Amino acid sequence: MNLEEIISILSPWNYWGEGLDHGIERQYKHVLLELLEGVNKIVSVTGVRRAGKSYILRQVAKDASEELGEKNVLYVNFEEVGFDEPLDQHFLNKIYQAYLEIVKPDKKPHIIIDEIQEVSNWEKFVRSIHEKDEAKIVVTGSSAKLMSEELATLLSGRDVRLEVFPLSFSEFLRFKGKEVKSKLNLLKRKTDIMRELREYLRLGGYPEVVLDENETKKIEILKRYYDTIILKDVERRFGLRNPIKLEALARFYISNTASSITYRSASKVLDIPLKTVERYSKHLESSCMLFFVKKFSFSVKEQENSPRKIYSIDNGLITSKGFNFSNDYGKFLENFVAVELSRRGADIYYYRSVGGIEVDFVVKKGIKVKELIQVCYDPTSGTTQGREVKALLKASKELKCNNSLVVTWDHEEEKKVKGKNIRFVPLWKWLLHH
Repeated sequence: MNLEEIISILSPWNYWGEGLDHGIERQYKHVLLELLEGVNKIVSVTGVRRAGKSYILRQVAKDASEELGEKNVLYVNFEEVGFDEPLDQHFLNKIYQAYLEIVKPDKKPHIIIDEIQEVSNWEKFVRSIHEKDEAKIVVTGSSAKLMSEELATLLSGRDVRLEVFPLSFSEFLRFKGKEVKSKLNLLKRKTDIMRELREYLRLGGYPEVVLDENETKKIEILKRYYDTIILKDVERRFGLRNPIKLEALARFYISNTASSITYRSASKVLDIPLKTVERYSKHLESSCMLFFVKKFSFSVKEQENSPRKIYSIDNGLITSKGFNFSNDYGKFLENFVAVELSRRGADIYYYRSVGGIEVDFVVKKGIKVKELIQVCYDPTSGTTQGREVKALLKASKELKCNNSLVVTWDHEEEKKVKGKNIRFVPLWKWLLHH
């Protein structure tokens, strides 16, 4: 291909050409723009499939084009754009030369490369441009072929990473045209907000799912996402020869969301060799569909040997497989809080005493425990509140943390027990006041 043909193909995707639909703005756009301006590193964007990475990159391209001038931004999506040449580092160089010679940027450009895993030896091009300080670079790779740990290896510490999650609740409301713009507005619309929260809690925050208005279609989309992650991001990527065992393990984990699990217990229940369970579990986690939370302990050995709690990256994936925690709504709530804490970048663990008393989340900052969080749908029923408070008091004393919180569905109060303050905060307030 000659240089003019390359620019002709790229033109519809760039703002020096026709430009692209950039969708509804995500909060990650601002974070990504700040990283580009604030650090002298390659920015790599990772996250679960279909969380909206490509649209975020388009939004960054649009804002950067307005700030720097349209010709100073180059956006390439290698999964969407069709080229007639082998995709390798030499062709990347050819694209870059076409851009320099024909578009002619007059400032240090922003180069945004989406689905970069489609290009062999791409890291050589990216490292070269970065080392020569010729451009600010953003790359993203599908989790099917390029995980965050692989990015770290290939870029040799030259990158800073941003993990993208499905929509937060505030983004969910914006996508549905129901954005909360003030505290007063939130309080006036509480009933409507709670109704939307129920849907979000059940069907999750994948952008395509949120924007579709048909309930049946939403479930079908989620089923397709789940199957694609298992097939492309795990089975094909790792060349697994026994997909039935992989699917059984994934289903076991999804059905036991917010439960403590050991590889050995999974091995016994499913009749799958322990080593296979360990290997497949790591593969599933690397797809970003599931994640494990370790028990808090000052002993690294105890942390590694204790059961892990399993969470799904999106409640909708749980629902899509036919699991309904209607008899234990707290499981959906707990999974939801685990994802939100991860989205906020929290370093989380769970606490369990020798006697089996448990606190859902220990939030650590550096070497100190910053916050203790229990999740309880209705703490006013029976002996529930006493049990939750007892666990927090014990963990507070052992871990030397006086910041205790219970996230509830709609119960709010603050009480002092044995000299310790414990806050009960409704989920909708916890989500929207942060």
